Amino acid sequence: MRSAQLDEFRANKSRKWELRDIFGYIVEFSGDQHGSRFIQQKLETATSEEMEIIFDEIVPQYAIQLMQDVFGNYVVQKMFEYGTAAQKARLVATMEGQILGLSLQMYGCRVVQKAIEHILPEQQAVFVQELSPSVLRCVKDANGNHVIQKLIEHVAPERLGFATAFRGSVYELSTHPYGCRVLQRCFEYMPEDQTRPLLDELHKYVPNLMIDQFGNYVVQFVLEHGKAQDRAMIISKLTGQMYNMAKHKFASNVCEKALVTADPESRRKLIDEIMTPKQDGLSPIMGLMKDSFGNYVLQRALTVADPDQRELLINKVRPHLVNMRRYSSAYSKHLSASTYIVRRLFQALTKSRRS
Repeated sequence: MRSAQLDEFRANKSRKWELRDIFGYIVEFSGDQHGSRFIQQKLETATSEEMEIIFDEIVPQYAIQLMQDVFGNYVVQKMFEYGTAAQKARLVATMEGQILGLSLQMYGCRVVQKAIEHILPEQQAVFVQELSPSVLRCVKDANGNHVIQKLIEHVAPERLGFATAFRGSVYELSTHPYGCRVLQRCFEYMPEDQTRPLLDELHKYVPNLMIDQFGNYVVQFVLEHGKAQDRAMIISKLTGQMYNMAKHKFASNVCEKALVTADPESRRKLIDEIMTPKQDGLSPIMGLMKDSFGNYVLQRALTVADPDQRELLINKVRPHLVNMRRYSSAYSKHLSASTYIVRRLFQALTKSRRS
C-alpha cells in the first residue's frame, strides 16, 4: 500500500515539491520509480541538513534493502556520490559482511561499483578482503565481474591479490564471456610483476585462443596494448597460419589486428605469406577474396602494406578481381562472399592504387 503522501506526489504534478515535503517517507519514495528520480535530483543540491536527514532515514535499517531495489539502488548511489566522508563510512559499515551478496545481485552490484569510486583506500580494502576468497566466482558472474573490473581500475595494485588467484586459470578465463573482460583489465591496469605470470601462461594457448569467440579479444588486446615482446610472440604463432586463420570467423580479427600492430618486418612476412602460392599451386589470394572473413584481412593488408609490397599485392589481386566480378554476376549463389563484399574489396584496391 502506498502512503497518501506518495499518492499525492504521483498525482499532483503542479505542486513544487521539496525534500522537506517527503521527510518521514524517504525509504518509500526511494523504492518508487518517480519518487526515486525526485530524490536523486534533489540530492545533487541538498543542504547538509537535508542530506543528514535522508541518511538517518535509510541507514542502517533500510540501506541493504534499497541497494538491491530496482529504483532504490540509484538513490544509494547518489548518497555515495554526494555524501560526506562520515556519511559514506556509515553506508560502508552497513555493507560489511554482505559485499559478496551485493556484488552478485543485479542492482546491488551497481551500488558496490559506485562505492568503490567514492570511498577511501582503506574502505576499498574491506571490499577486496571480502571478495578475495570468491574472486573467481565473481569473475564468472554476470554482475560480479563488473565489480572485479571496477576494483582493478580503482584500487592500488599492491592491495589486490587477484592476479595470483588467476594463475593457472588464464585459458579458462580467456574463453569465458566475462573472464575475458577481467583479464584485459588486469593487463591494462596491473604492473608487470603481477601480469607477467599471466601473460606467460597466455602464450601457451595463443593458437587456441585466436579461434575462440572470447579468447580472440584477449589476444587482440595484447597485440594492441601489450609489450613488444608479447606482440612478437603472438605474431610468431600466427606466422605460417595466416591463410587458415584469416578465413576463421574469430581468428580473422586477430589477423587484422596483427597486420596493424606488427613491426614493419613482421608485417611484410605476414603479407608475403598470403601472397605466396600454396604447395598445390593455388593462389591464397583467390581463396581470401571469396571468403566472407578472409576478404577483410586482404583489405586490411592492402591498407597497411608498404608501397612496394602494396604494388605487388595489387598486381596479384587485380586479375582475380576481374574474373571474380564476372563470375559473381552469373554465379553469385555459389560464392561464399557476396557481391557487396567484392565491391568493397574493389574500392579498397582502387584507393590503395591511388595512394
